Amino acid sequence: MNRRQLVGATLIGGAAAVALESAAAAGQEKPKVAAPAPSTNPNLNPPVLSVKGGKLRGLREGKTLSFLGIRYAEAERFGQPKAVQPWEGIKNAQVWGPVCPSPISNTVSADELVFPHRYWTANENCQYLNVWTQNLTPSVKKPVMVWMHGGGFTNGSSMEGYAYDGRSLSEFGDVVVVSVNHRLNIIGTLDLSAYGPEYANSRQTGMADLVASLQWVRDNIEAFGGDPGNVMIFGQSGGGGKVVRLMHMPVAKGLFHKVSAQSGSASYRGTDPATSIKGQQALAAAVLKGLNLTGSDIAKLKAVPYLELLAAGTAAGQSVARELGMNVGGWNPIADDQYVMREFCDWADNIPVISGTVFSEMQGTLTRGDGRKNEWTQQEIDENLTKAFGDKKDDAVAEFKKAFPRKKVQDVLYYAGASRGASKTLLARKLEKGKTPVFNYVYAWEYPINGGMTAFHCSELAFCFHALNVPQIKAATGGGPVAMALQDKVAGAWVRFAKTGNPGGPDLQWRPYTVDNPQAMVFDTVSESRALQDDKLVSMLPAAPGRGGAGRGRG
Repeated sequence: MNRRQLVGATLIGGAAAVALESAAAAGQEKPKVAAPAPSTNPNLNPPVLSVKGGKLRGLREGKTLSFLGIRYAEAERFGQPKAVQPWEGIKNAQVWGPVCPSPISNTVSADELVFPHRYWTANENCQYLNVWTQNLTPSVKKPVMVWMHGGGFTNGSSMEGYAYDGRSLSEFGDVVVVSVNHRLNIIGTLDLSAYGPEYANSRQTGMADLVASLQWVRDNIEAFGGDPGNVMIFGQSGGGGKVVRLMHMPVAKGLFHKVSAQSGSASYRGTDPATSIKGQQALAAAVLKGLNLTGSDIAKLKAVPYLELLAAGTAAGQSVARELGMNVGGWNPIADDQYVMREFCDWADNIPVISGTVFSEMQGTLTRGDGRKNEWTQQEIDENLTKAFGDKKDDAVAEFKKAFPRKKVQDVLYYAGASRGASKTLLARKLEKGKTPVFNYVYAWEYPINGGMTAFHCSELAFCFHALNVPQIKAATGGGPVAMALQDKVAGAWVRFAKTGNPGGPDLQWRPYTVDNPQAMVFDTVSESRALQDDKLVSMLPAAPGRGGAGRGRG
């Protein structure tokens, strides 16, 4: 109650008291005063449930029951995640938990308008997850969709994108949605294994956090109405790399049952674990040297302020790259054939996979072009195509029309066909011993903003999460009937995949991908599955331009 309301209530209450006293003095019947209206806040008595460790208090948000900022593990810097200690009483799970610290960003992302972000309190103790559900009855056993955020292995968080809020997806699909924070960058991958057996797996602490989160889901998700025997993991960009890497990890066996890798992948075939470990250990030695520490000073290393540690890691990555001629500063988990294997684990043969990309990824109209490509005259179209393809222009246009017959020919200038290579490689390798189908897609819908914006890296996420009604997202998508219908198709496909392992349905005939019949679902104003033969077209595409500041949180 603010001051004005308080004064008003005092005056009204005083007037009522005077009226009662006057009526009593006159011998009249006391006037009836209405009782205070009952609270309409559904969280006067919010939902409470029990998990291993203790009780949690969540929120009612419309039809959805939300539990935010749940601690799923504890860990010291460079240490392995451990189970959370039990607690007395009821813990609030009503706000986001801390996110992992990351490099400071002092510029606005190029995609901020079309993929808006939010940032939150950072802490190295960032092992927190969020759960959204429609039913807290354990016996209902709804499919579980676990989201792993992008940002490479350097930055990002489970709440960074406005699109990541799982309420709408949970309500739309009647599924349990989970999103996860975990350790990143130098605190998620620094290899101190040369300095004692207790650090034997320090190079994988970020991935170990993800495993711990899935173990928590296995042990607790029934309390949220979820089925621990039907868990789908999905991630985009760096998150796509995370979900694929988990199929390379023996310790993850049985923790998930479907995978969707979106604009991100991972392949260790052809890498040499000994060489990779040598590079990671050289990086750690250079970090210690840069901080004037030795191998006996690990306890001191644990106390170095995060930004100082990160700066030392960045400098060490550059120096080791010069000395060894190898990139070790990207914070990517390596295959060591111990915790992360070079090949898929045998149990992954039974896991169906979706893998795909978006039409323009990092090289669309978001970061280049004149904003007029949909208004170009025929002469302008011809001039721009000739500039890009030279004497191959007619062949390129013909191949593009075969691949994307519904697109305008000038869109070939923004096609990131080469990005599909990693996705197709993943699917082909999955099929080598796979016992379940795999599915491919290209998300191609153009955002109706700034003259028409070709599908950019992250552009499908609001549709996957059925989040177009979020005000910050509606600014770019427009929220019109075409967008809303596409949202139902995309989110519906992801939900069906979570439920059955097949994303197709009556409204979306999505056929499996094979090497001989490379079917891809092209999501657009009209969405359809067809054999997308674009290798020849990709071979003719100009060299991809730089990322052009594609923004924090992706990669």
